[in-house]
Amino acid sequence: MILSLVFFTFSFIFYLVTALVYVANWFVKKKWLGQIATTMAFVTLFSTSMILIMRAGESGHAPFSNLFESMVLFVWALNIGYLLMEYRYKFKSLGAVIMALEFIAMLSASLLPYRFKSVEPLNPALQNKWHFMVDFLSKFGLEDYAIGWLDFHVFTTFIGYAAFAISFGLALTYLVKNKAEVKGKKNFLLDRFPDSKMLDELSYIAIAWGFPFLTIGIVTGAIWANEAWGRPWSWDPKETWSAITWMIYASYLHARVTRGWRGRRAAWIAVLGFVAIIFLYWGVSFILPGLHAYA
Repeated sequence: MILSLVFFTFSFIFYLVTALVYVANWFVKKKWLGQIATTMAFVTLFSTSMILIMRAGESGHAPFSNLFESMVLFVWALNIGYLLMEYRYKFKSLGAVIMALEFIAMLSASLLPYRFKSVEPLNPALQNKWHFMVDFLSKFGLEDYAIGWLDFHVFTTFIGYAAFAISFGLALTYLVKNKAEVKGKKNFLLDRFPDSKMLDELSYIAIAWGFPFLTIGIVTGAIWANEAWGRPWSWDPKETWSAITWMIYASYLHARVTRGWRGRRAAWIAVLGFVAIIFLYWGVSFILPGLHAYA
């Protein structure tokens, strides 16, 4: 048994328990339950970190070269993003939504065929390292752990994806709560979420954080593609959908800053953007063949 998969099994259980504790805290709103929920979120962060560390040790390369590994990276970044938001804004009720998304992501990773979870030699197209880092680390016998444009590309891209996932959860929460507010309906569970204006603002902040990372990810991906294939852009299906996703979020920011779009219109764009990411990540990988088929 691959040790990283053992950690994944424990992490999967931890994420389920954490999501359930956050949901319980949302229902009963007890201080001690909220403290347990936050503690469990840190436990899941540690266990997810161990998956990535073990995977790197087992494979000898950065642990995000296939669907399974990159999904774990996504959950790891999403967990950090949520904990930072909880620390900054103190809205533990939102953990019921975000942790549910994290558990769904872990469930999706667990359902992948074993061939996506096994440790395989790195695809030649992915073997890209910065020479200056190789030269430096070789002095310590650690040249195998040097990184390159591909690693930077994947890492920054998935930080962006995590921020957009948070925005997606907040946008959905906004749409549900705003609909109840418009109809004048009172619901004690919805009342425990921040007000609609704050949800809208937090969703915007998440996108404002994620967009630069997505942009850096696309640019560094183009640099890597130029080194690997001799051209920075080839309109490969994943590249095309990356551009579409980038334009959706660019449109969101443009409409909000210059046109003053707020509320439901902005929320629906945030939802549409994350749907595009889901198709970019899952749909393109399984439906549309291309240079990124190994992902």
